Amino acid sequence: MTDKNLNRRQFLAACGGISATAALAACGGQGDASGDASGDAEDLTHVSFVLDYTPNTNHTGIYVALDQGYFAEEGLEVEVVQPPEDGADALIGAGGAQLGISYQDYIANNLASDQPMPYSAVAAVIQHNTSGIMSRAEDGITHPAAMEGHTYATWNMPVEQATVRQCVEADGGNWDNVELVPYETDDDVAGLRANMYDTVWVYEAWAVQSAIVQDVDVNYFSFISVDPVFDYYTPVIAANDDFAKENPEVVKAFLRAVKKGYEYAVANPDEAADILCAAVPELDSDLVHQSQTYLADQYVAEAESWGVIDPDRWAAFYGWLNDNQLLANQIDVNAGYDLSYLE
Repeated sequence: MTDKNLNRRQFLAACGGISATAALAACGGQGDASGDASGDAEDLTHVSFVLDYTPNTNHTGIYVALDQGYFAEEGLEVEVVQPPEDGADALIGAGGAQLGISYQDYIANNLASDQPMPYSAVAAVIQHNTSGIMSRAEDGITHPAAMEGHTYATWNMPVEQATVRQCVEADGGNWDNVELVPYETDDDVAGLRANMYDTVWVYEAWAVQSAIVQDVDVNYFSFISVDPVFDYYTPVIAANDDFAKENPEVVKAFLRAVKKGYEYAVANPDEAADILCAAVPELDSDLVHQSQTYLADQYVAEAESWGVIDPDRWAAFYGWLNDNQLLANQIDVNAGYDLSYLE
């Protein structure tokens, strides 16, 4: 039977490969002395926050909140941890971490399981899906139908292939004329340069910015430019439902601090990039700064404020998953998120 669960590590590998050896645990205001003024450590409420992958610019607001003392100001001591082998969602759902990073499509898989784990999205990290298809500029693949006659690096995931197929066919192309080859690299730009494939699913904030930093000419088109149904939320901040219901003020305080962190990153992308690089020195500083500049316009975009989720967009993507039978069971298109903690 086909495995219908997405492997988010493979999705994140498409970003261009941050070393998987990095691990970090950090607590309350590291860079701003005022962050320690709200009380001694024993007076702070401890919260564990699990990342989805190794630290990157999707997480900058968290690291800014740590560095600037925003968590401590809210009476929180936040520990940032790496995900276990079975992923961040499993740890959040089991209560091993109270909050963490997830994705709308991963939450869909959980909702569709026979025994769903109790966790929900409580804020959107980025307002729009910033993924799409990248290719070598000289190949002229500027729209989905142009993928015909070329190779596409696939992770052999049903939702992944259904997404690309719909884009190709919506553009008048024939999916059968796209040659599927296995995705076998952690560096998308290097894979293109080595002719391992002609097209690859990437996240614009990382792989496309990596191409810019490396001065490699590429073409890129986003999925949302082809079909708005793919404008789902990736990534999101999720909370364990039981913890959130029992400790609503803690979750609200956490989100207030994180919101300030991402707002800082929007207003001060270079300074925010420096904070992330200081916390995770193994990251490529040039790439982090390039990516941070791009994401400064994406964290909030045209939304009224950071973190909000559009119910219609959320439901549209879940409806698409249901209609295409890409989940183990049909799900409630309005399930999986709770914005009541976002102020």
